[in-house]
This record gives sequence, structure tokens and C-alpha cells, in this order.
Amino acid sequence: MGERYLIALGSNQRHVRHGAPERVLTAALAGLEQAGIRVVRTGPIVRSAPIGPSHRRYANSAAVVETDLRPDALLTALKQIERAFGRTQRGQRWSSRVLDLDIVLRRGGAWSSPGLTVPHIAYRTRDFVLAPALPIAADWRDPLGGGTIRQLHRRLKRAKAITPA
Repeated sequence: MGERYLIALGSNQRHVRHGAPERVLTAALAGLEQAGIRVVRTGPIVRSAPIGPSHRRYANSAAVVETDLRPDALLTALKQIERAFGRTQRGQRWSSRVLDLDIVLRRGGAWSSPGLTVPHIAYRTRDFVLAPALPIAADWRDPLGGGTIRQLHRRLKRAKAITPA
């Protein structure tokens, strides 16, 4: 088929039909399939503290997907799925949301276009992205830094152990 991507999924608001954030993520995976984006593997759902102004904890996961879509077309498809789940606009950064879908990595290497940078600019410092990605994409390499998801996760854990909270 096409290219493989690592997608991060997040939710911290109930959905009127799907319910709790964990169930929103499960429904979002089905939404990817319905959009013609094949879900190859899914990571575990982890709970994480919010970044920024939101006070609600997040449910986060990751998925390896396969599609013929180029990165910018995949982003458009992901935004359509978010809107189908009730996300209206980008709004305030790091605010509460029913569904957030981000392209983290691309097996085909780095990508840059207006509005999209792959790899995701901040994923290396986010345990809520790396932890669910670890079981499904541990050996995927960052095309810019060269480290694998496993190495990046280990580095992040080590840095958090050294830095007092």
C-alpha cells in the first residue's frame, strides 16, 4: 500500500455519543479506518496531566497507520475526523478537546509544508506521546535526531528522574 505514519491521539472531554475520552480514542481509530486510513497497530491508552490551561486529564494513545495519502493530505483527513467528533477550530493552545490527532513521524522521513512539520516539533519531550508509541514503534527513527522511539523515551525518563518535579 502506501506510507506508514505514527499518529498521536488525545482526548480529555466526553463525547455525546462515544462517552469518556478513552472511548473517544477507540471510536477515532474506527474513524481512521472509515476514512480509508488503515490502522496497522495501536498503542495502549495512557492517562496524562494536561499541558497549559486545561484542568482535565487526557487519555492518550498512538497508532501506526498506512495510507496512500501524502502528509499534507493526511493532515486534512485527520482534521476532518476531528471535526466529525465535534472539534470546531484550533482555538486556544492546549485547551480541552474532544479529539486531537497529530502526525508524529513518517516512515518516509521528514516533511515540511505550510502548516505541517513532520516529525512533530515537540514529540521528543512528551511522555504521553512516547509511552503509547513505544510498544508499537520502538525502533522507528527520528529522521532529524536519529534516535529511536525507545532511545527517546529512555532519555526522557532519565531526564525526568534527574529533574525534580
